[in-house]
Amino acid sequence: MKKERALTIPSATVSRLVTYLRILEELELAGEPRTSSSDLAERAQVTAFQVRKDLAYFGRFGKRGMGYSVALLKREIIDALGLNLHWPVIVVGMGRLGHAIANFPVAAEYQFEYVGLFDVDPQVVGTSIGNLPILHMSQLPSFVHERGVKMAFLTVPPERAQATAEKLVQAGITSILNFAPIVLRPTQ
Repeated sequence: MKKERALTIPSATVSRLVTYLRILEELELAGEPRTSSSDLAERAQVTAFQVRKDLAYFGRFGKRGMGYSVALLKREIIDALGLNLHWPVIVVGMGRLGHAIANFPVAAEYQFEYVGLFDVDPQVVGTSIGNLPILHMSQLPSFVHERGVKMAFLTVPPERAQATAEKLVQAGITSILNFAPIVLRPTQ
């Protein structure tokens, strides 16, 4: 049995892959079945060599002189970025931004499934958004442990963001998407 080795992909490449994915989605909407490294490069404002180098991390997808199938390349980039995986997510901070995110209609398209909503405000705790009740932060550790949740969207005020992020990490959250207008410090 062949042992797979872990790939270390530069963050700049990941960023460009997101750009390529956006371009491929535009091409697909326009009904374009194929594209080339030159076309992707021009649209992404990089070189064709850079496009080919970025895609080479994941295998060979095009044919010389024929380019790439838009649908196939899009699917491969989605797989490479992990956008085809199911991501159970909690939202912490149920003010206006938290409500907007919890009601975001296309979150499921990105495989995000909101499984829990949290706040500390007694006026908000116990109410629901959709079919999810808003729970108190004191319930966070047991909820995260029982559900195996690893990702949180943080939508608290900036002055509470660092302390809340630390509570999330202590509860077992390993990925935080911070919507608060503050840079978080790494937690111990």
